[in-house]
Amino acid sequence: MPDSSAIRTEPIQVRRTALVASFGPEPGPAVRGLWYVLHGQAMGAVEILHMAHALDDGTRLVIAPEALNRHYVGPAVSRDAPTGATWLTRAERAWDIADTTAYLDSLHARVRESFAGALPPVTVVGFSQGGGVAVRWVAGGNIHPERLAIWAASAPPEVDWRALVAREPQMRISYVCGTRDKYLTPKVLDAQHAILREAGVEFEAVSFDGGHRLDDDTLRRLAASRAD
Repeated sequence: MPDSSAIRTEPIQVRRTALVASFGPEPGPAVRGLWYVLHGQAMGAVEILHMAHALDDGTRLVIAPEALNRHYVGPAVSRDAPTGATWLTRAERAWDIADTTAYLDSLHARVRESFAGALPPVTVVGFSQGGGVAVRWVAGGNIHPERLAIWAASAPPEVDWRALVAREPQMRISYVCGTRDKYLTPKVLDAQHAILREAGVEFEAVSFDGGHRLDDDTLRRLAASRAD
C-alpha cells in the first residue's frame, strides 16, 4: 500500500448528463412567470415539483434541475431502495460549487434561447440545501432574477451580500421558513436574518404554520406579490 504522501490527486473536467423536470406552458408569450426551484438534500427534481404544484396555474413555467450527485437514501438493501441527489458535500466543495453554477448557467442559457422574445419575470427558489445553491448561483452566475426565495435554508457563509445586492439592485429577497421547521429553529433563523440585516440587505421574512417543506399558500402568496 502506498504512503498517503505518495498519492497524487488532480481535478479533471468531464461531461455530465443532468436531469431537468418542469411543468407549465412551453416557452412563449403564454408564460407570465419563469420559476427555478432547487431541491433539497436527498431529493430529486420530480419530487420538488410535486411539492411546488401550487404554482401550476397554466401561466408559469416551473423548472427543477436535479443535482448531479445521486445516491441511495438510507441503507441500499434492495433494488427498490429510494434514491436522491445532493448538490455538494464537504469534499471538494469548491469544485462542486463551480460545476453546479456552470450547470445552472447552461440550463438558463438554453431556456433563455427558447423564448422568442424577452424573458418573463424570473424567480429562483432554493429549498433546504438548494437554498445555498440558489444564493451562490445568483451571486456568481449568469442569472438576474426579480426575486430570490431562500426557503428553509442557511445562507452560504462565503457570499458577499453587499456585492450581491449591488449586482442585483432590482431583486426582491424573501426568507421563508415554517414555524415548526426542525432544522431552522427560531434561534438559527434569527441568526440568519441577522446576517442579512448586518449587511444592509432588505428582505421579507415569511413564515407559515408547518415544518421543513414547501407550503402551497406561501408559494401562491409569493407568486401573487410579483403579479406573474
